[in-house]
Amino acid sequence: MATPSASEQDIRQIASAMSAVLPALNRALDRRLAQDFPHPKPPESQLALLRLVGERDGVTVREAADVLLMKPNNVSALVTQLAGQGLLERRQDPADKRVAHLHLTAEARQRLDEVGSLLDGYLVEALHTLTDGDLDAIGSVLGALRGLARHIHPAAH
Repeated sequence: MATPSASEQDIRQIASAMSAVLPALNRALDRRLAQDFPHPKPPESQLALLRLVGERDGVTVREAADVLLMKPNNVSALVTQLAGQGLLERRQDPADKRVAHLHLTAEARQRLDEVGSLLDGYLVEALHTLTDGDLDAIGSVLGALRGLARHIHPAAH
């Protein structure tokens, strides 16, 4: 693992700026989505679970809880809510009847695709307002941000 040559003060300033700007960006996207999404916007915890199941079809409740940093009983409650809304299917493991594998319904896939398209559209629109230098900088930092996320929470990636 490489050791940065930046000073401790510089690293702390970067950390502080990131911890302020990333949630602000997320809130801005969330507010736009709430305005434009034609369905009731699910709470963030439900949306996070749906996204995870979309990425990891067949994930178990326990695995989802580990990735989402939630208690299994809370994930189970979300699964019950989403299944009741017709967005999630719970299928028993043939080898262990106590284990349920989670799968998106066609409606959930369509809604997640719609959410993804809206979010991508907002970001594309905003990115068009930046300079080539800004775009290059953002492109360069994406890999580092993914690595940072894996370092902070390895189970999520």
